[in-house]
Amino acid sequence: MMEDFNSETDSDYTSYWRDWFISSRGNEYFCEIDEEYLTDRFNLTGLNTEVPYYQYALDLVTDVFDLDADDDLREQIEKSARHLYGLVHARYIVTTRGLSKMLDKYKRGDFGKCPRVMCDGHPLLPMGQHDIPNMSTVKLFCAKCEDIYNPKSSRHASIDGAYFGSSFHSILFQVYPALDPEKSVRRYEPRIFGFRVHASAALARWQDRYRADMIERLEGAGIEVKYLEDFDFEGESEEEDDFDPLDTRGEGVVGDTASGRMDLGN
Repeated sequence: MMEDFNSETDSDYTSYWRDWFISSRGNEYFCEIDEEYLTDRFNLTGLNTEVPYYQYALDLVTDVFDLDADDDLREQIEKSARHLYGLVHARYIVTTRGLSKMLDKYKRGDFGKCPRVMCDGHPLLPMGQHDIPNMSTVKLFCAKCEDIYNPKSSRHASIDGAYFGSSFHSILFQVYPALDPEKSVRRYEPRIFGFRVHASAALARWQDRYRADMIERLEGAGIEVKYLEDFDFEGESEEEDDFDPLDTRGEGVVGDTASGRMDLGN
């Protein structure tokens, strides 16, 4: 990125900083922030404490930077300008104008398509898992399967998620409810030679895993868990083996054995 900076003259660079930033490789997820929004101090509240060289960075972003600085200082200001633009971007894209710009990019598929086969290439939206910078990188949200994915490009994967915020994608579908897709119940079904794997087998495997996790949690809390299979029934089983329910030796039958009649107590 600094190579691009050095390849331009100072006047050209400072005159088109936002155009240069938006058109740079790896910044395709960003939309251009209106100058009126950038110059309104209310929209920048609190950012002066989060961005080093704040005033110089703001001057660079708003194309009024005219400081004659050495290369090291200029590089620091450039880094701060990118950070400042990202933080303002998170605020801008939840405004009416910002939502409209991001909607256009969403419709064009600028953010990529969902990699899940059952989503049929549904377009994605960038989002952050945190609103605080340096917590996590940007993720991509699919409204059809309601899951998040990592960007394919390493350039996009290094963007701070706070530059898009954790609420933008939800706000967009609140403002444009017609774009919220119908949720699909289609799921991949495992098959063996064309036959579906029985659901009860999958359920049993899930129950075994859940039971093992539960035992581990309980043991971690100092609670002993016993199941029926854990007890020793060898002694009882040996006693039961000695008992033959069909063995009637030694038992007398009351009645007339010759006639086969039994005395029922009548």
